Amino acid sequence: MNQKQRTIQQSITISGVGLHTGVKANMTFLPAPAGHGIKFQRIDVEGQPTIDADADLVVDISRGTTIEQSGARVYTVEHTLAALIGLEIDNVIIQLDGPEPPIMDGSSIQFIEALQSAGFEEQAQVRNFFELPEGVFYHEPARNVEIAALPLNDYRVTVMVDYNSPVLGSQHASMNDIAQFKTDFASCRTFCFLHELEMLYKNNLIKGGDLNNAIVIVDRVVEDNELDYLAGLFNQPKVQVKKEGILNNVELRYPNEPARHKLLDLVGDLALVGRPLKAQILAARPGHAANVAFAKKIKRLISKNSHQDQAPHYDPKQPPILDVNQIYKILPHRYPFQLVDKIIQMDKTKVVGVKNVTMNEPFFQGHFPENPVMPGVLQIEAMAQTGGILLMDTVGGNPADYWTYFLAIDECRFKRVVMPGDTLLFRCELIAPIKRGIAKMKGQAFVAGNLVCEATLTASLVKRK
Repeated sequence: MNQKQRTIQQSITISGVGLHTGVKANMTFLPAPAGHGIKFQRIDVEGQPTIDADADLVVDISRGTTIEQSGARVYTVEHTLAALIGLEIDNVIIQLDGPEPPIMDGSSIQFIEALQSAGFEEQAQVRNFFELPEGVFYHEPARNVEIAALPLNDYRVTVMVDYNSPVLGSQHASMNDIAQFKTDFASCRTFCFLHELEMLYKNNLIKGGDLNNAIVIVDRVVEDNELDYLAGLFNQPKVQVKKEGILNNVELRYPNEPARHKLLDLVGDLALVGRPLKAQILAARPGHAANVAFAKKIKRLISKNSHQDQAPHYDPKQPPILDVNQIYKILPHRYPFQLVDKIIQMDKTKVVGVKNVTMNEPFFQGHFPENPVMPGVLQIEAMAQTGGILLMDTVGGNPADYWTYFLAIDECRFKRVVMPGDTLLFRCELIAPIKRGIAKMKGQAFVAGNLVCEATLTASLVKRK
């Protein structure tokens, strides 16, 4: 899995009709800055409002997932979102001059191909993964739906479908690596049963559906006059039923293509969590309603954990955003007062730094030399330097043109001793926007997942004369 955030290098446009609205639309993917996330924009609506890819904005799940914000809707977003997740694209603007993304061939493959042709750009910020601290479970007895997410340092998805049909029985599909999505799942098309067609049509759905963008599974005997009716419905001169039970001799791309498409839908709907996941997802008989309800449940867990003192994740094998030499160019501190070894996360409001505490630190010669404990004031100093790097990043241009002076340290608490051999993780996050060069942030320090100290820091950015 990619560790750095990613966008596309240039814009790319796809055109076609929407599956349910039948309205032709042009959909343009545009690069977006780090931390932006995935957003749709209805450029055909007054004010050109944006709609976040967010489970809490879902307003309809009638055979697809529809989101709405600021009075603007986007229908059937799941295939588009699945392509973005499959390519590990974190930041993008999706402009639409209609209400629904083009259905194309009923899968995500043409979105994948377009995005690959646009190229990818790695961004400076680390991806904001949500690693499940515990299992999450969803059960819908009426439809016999079950979905579970289990803690895992990866993203894997397994789906089982069972329609109690002689044509389409029980099927399974598993994605063990996100890289498999584009090769093994993106080309799998949407499907429905013949008995559902008339209901969908009467409910003003599938206006853009035809036999080129959906698999129709025939699970009963069909008379010739009904085939003629279906031919008229889909503007075809003639339709037939293949012996495998697929309308109009459509060749399946995989024997379990329906199960693979359900996995595609699930990946797209779970994009509405708003953060890349590290989890094992297990789903039995999923659908859009259950997928969205499950995504909301994960979002609630994220919100719950955001209010707790969760230590940042640190993988020493991953390259830092800033190493010690790059930090040297940003901060004016020098030995023995340069106390931050690397920066591993940074966005517009928060930063995470690393300090490796060794017995060779000069302060251990005089500070409890027979019982070496890192001085609390130096823990706060290292925390302040980490926060200073975040503040320097906000000024743009040359950070060497500014000094950072700390004005106040409030609510400071030391909870555990820090000793040689410990790795300190400092997290500083802005409490409010910077105004007139004054910044206030919450700082925390962790060792082995445990909070060792915390404080509220106030600083002033002053331009050098």
